[in-house]
Amino acid sequence: MALPALRAVRARFPDAKIAILARPYAVDIYRGQKICDELLAYDPKGVHEGMGGRERLARELRAQNFDVALLLQNAFDAAWLAWRARIPQRIGYGRDGRSLLLTKGIAVPKRGEIPPHEQFYYLELLRRAGWIKSLPQESWVKLDVSQEQARRAEENLLSAGARQDRPRIAIGAGASYGSAKCWPPDRFADFVNRFRLHTDADIILFGTAAEQQVADAIAAGIRGPSISLVGKTTTADLPALLSRCQLFVGNDSGAMHVAAAVGLPIVAIFGPTDPHGTAPITARCTIVQEKPFCSPCFLRRCPIDHRCMTRVHPAAVDAAARNWLRSVEVASG
Repeated sequence: MALPALRAVRARFPDAKIAILARPYAVDIYRGQKICDELLAYDPKGVHEGMGGRERLARELRAQNFDVALLLQNAFDAAWLAWRARIPQRIGYGRDGRSLLLTKGIAVPKRGEIPPHEQFYYLELLRRAGWIKSLPQESWVKLDVSQEQARRAEENLLSAGARQDRPRIAIGAGASYGSAKCWPPDRFADFVNRFRLHTDADIILFGTAAEQQVADAIAAGIRGPSISLVGKTTTADLPALLSRCQLFVGNDSGAMHVAAAVGLPIVAIFGPTDPHGTAPITARCTIVQEKPFCSPCFLRRCPIDHRCMTRVHPAAVDAAARNWLRSVEVASG
């Protein structure tokens, strides 16, 4: 979601030294995207854990003599780090009790002042800071995958059992935000079984090690083979691996956004979140959603019966997936 803003900063300051400080998984995604000169990993669960780790990071930042800190993140912690690093200009939204730590606190946009999609929240910060004149309207946010990365990804997929002459369907059944965003495993399996009545596709499960149980439940319900890369790849591997697939089907998740950014058609299953705010930035997307009265609630866990997700029928996901796969097949000749 922040890539359009980061590219706008690079365009605004083409000759500046730009460093991005981000969590390790985000650093892996940004690498090779030509938006900065340096990537700095902030690992609060590792080397930067606790106050001692944060002080160490602040000292490291101070030694680089940065002139400006642009805080896209809302957290108090981000403003505190920039302040402790003694960066002269600290620009960010004045929220979450951090205004006194900023040299330029920007008013948070009110409802209706900007388009609802989350990308515009970051872009509006730049506009209000005077760095851009207007909000760009990007129809696709692209992640670049090098030929070497694509070659290695293809080799890894073939080694895992994927076939060269069959379409590959990437399944993203997890969501780090919480279980409320997850379509049940038996529904994913039902979708795959329906889909395979029409297409002999390779089904490739993606996810983190924490999602292993969900992946195992899906695989157990699938008639026929599937390939699981769950817990076997890093975030840095994900763009190239997804780029070797033909379609992504999954929940509202980081993997969904990565798949869209490398050019895949997307079938996105939404429940407690709002696609107007977090849909992938691509025209090649079908949102499958049932909206009970309580949706969107934005809760991490459903306190009732998870009706926003359990009412999404596998037949609807199957129809959307087959439509996109037909369009891919026509485009490829």
